[in-house]
Amino acid sequence: MQRRKLLSSSAKALSAAAGASLIGSCTVRKESINSTTSLPKVQWRMATSWPISLDTIYGGAETISERVNALSGGNFQIKPYAAGEIVPGLEVLDAVQAGSVECGHTASYYYKGKNPSFAFGTSVPFGLTAQQQNSWLYEAGGIQAMNAVFNDFGVIGFPAGNTGAQMGGWFKQKLEGLQSLQGLKMRIPGLGGEVMAQLGVNVQVLPGGEVYLALDRGAIDAAEWTGPHDDEKLGFARAARFYYYPGWWEPGPTLNALVNQKAWNQLPIEYKEIFETACYEANLTMLSSYDTLNGSALQRLIKGGTELVPYDYTILQAAKAASFQLYADISAKDQDFRRLFNQWQKFRNEVSSWNKINEFSYSSFTYSQR
Repeated sequence: MQRRKLLSSSAKALSAAAGASLIGSCTVRKESINSTTSLPKVQWRMATSWPISLDTIYGGAETISERVNALSGGNFQIKPYAAGEIVPGLEVLDAVQAGSVECGHTASYYYKGKNPSFAFGTSVPFGLTAQQQNSWLYEAGGIQAMNAVFNDFGVIGFPAGNTGAQMGGWFKQKLEGLQSLQGLKMRIPGLGGEVMAQLGVNVQVLPGGEVYLALDRGAIDAAEWTGPHDDEKLGFARAARFYYYPGWWEPGPTLNALVNQKAWNQLPIEYKEIFETACYEANLTMLSSYDTLNGSALQRLIKGGTELVPYDYTILQAAKAASFQLYADISAKDQDFRRLFNQWQKFRNEVSSWNKINEFSYSSFTYSQR
């Protein structure tokens, strides 16, 4: 079971860990070490993929930092850095792998070019809702499956945030069926981007801090990010009018805390437990925050002139067919992807059958009465 209990007051012997030096800027030094009562001083840097202005998603990194500091009595400190302060937002994995920083906060699907299986660590088209994603990760072997992939890159990963079901993006012009996607320039990462490419879209991958300018200046015709709260902060409504739903490519995306494996191995067991506990808190807190904030933000956007538009059913059908054909094509070429997809798909089928009976039937009735 991956859920972590808060630490007991008794510390274990740390003499071996106390004298070690971690990579990069991390320092570990002895200060009146008593192997049964003292913990070493550890300082880490955390690169992120987010601008500070996105308080909720960048807040996931801050939650980890604050909780690690509090639970360790200030002995274990992690300083988060916004995208671009140490490395660009789409190079966090590279920095963690190289040991330039000890850890990072990012979305693993940004790095699907290195391994397509990374997509499952965040979200895939027509995949799992946020609760289903958490169930898969924490209780159905998802974390272990993802770390089998992460370990090949010298990192270990932990769920550390979730935005909940996302919106389907901002468009300068209203879509008129599938033909409207031909040649459209859109910012969309992950396997969702590959599906859109198969439908004729000219896909762009940009970090969050660069999306508004590209959309406003016409370098792209459409863009997706997360949902109303973040999209409002980034000003997308000033650059595009039509706000589409649902975000079928990210029904419950997880953000990831990635840690350099060598740095992780040198941590005392207490600090490992603290870090995992902090990530667990960040995961739950971020999802709760987005669900709280998105409703009011959406109403403000609508009052400001944003037009909500559902995706044409033919687009959704074509996108779903293209998604599962893509999974089959990658599985035929990539053994790791096939193994992970089969495990994920088995869980998806089981949990979807159950949720159709319990949650979907309840939601359908409740919303039909409004």
